[in-house]
Amino acid sequence: MKSKGIKNLLIDLGGVLINLDRQRCIENFQKLGLRNVEDLLDIHNPNGLLMQQEKGLITPAEFRDGVRKMIGKAVSDTQIDAAWNSFLVDIPTHKLDLLLKLREKYVVYLLSNTNQIHWDWTCIHLFPYRTFRVEDYFEKTYLSFEMKMAKPEPEIFKAIIEDAGIEPQETLFIDDSEMNCKAAQNLGIITYTAKAGENWSHLFNSK
Repeated sequence: MKSKGIKNLLIDLGGVLINLDRQRCIENFQKLGLRNVEDLLDIHNPNGLLMQQEKGLITPAEFRDGVRKMIGKAVSDTQIDAAWNSFLVDIPTHKLDLLLKLREKYVVYLLSNTNQIHWDWTCIHLFPYRTFRVEDYFEKTYLSFEMKMAKPEPEIFKAIIEDAGIEPQETLFIDDSEMNCKAAQNLGIITYTAKAGENWSHLFNSK
């Protein structure tokens, strides 16, 4: 990658770093009495609870209240958070090792469509490794709920290019969504679409 003029890496979180278990999340919400879990997890509905939360338009408390309304009975914040966070499985340690190694050669950024509840849980449970914390892996984290915008909106990529002062053609974006990659490509960013759980370290193997 270095030989191709890549200086910056923009790396996605869910599906690229974190292994996800959508089915486990669905089953845990069903146990709480939520029948239409697919409606909750619909990323294509801009007015749905998920995207409202991912864009920081509602607070975690408002998200939980919305879930309670969908369930139609009293369910605790702890129960909702546990079901919600069961979507997230782990970050394999070989990927954490890789991030640390990549920081020696590249400027590494995180770009994620995520929400406060998932992010807080991830920082406590998934990123801590040996003596490292989330801030050790990235130059800066760009999170949809903090930026009030989400992939694949061109605005989020433009905002990062400007904020980080990076050149699109010197930047590699690794994401598990073709739609997100296409949006980045339209701005001149080089992309790689990772498959779920893929070990994409081969991108950096020197031939």
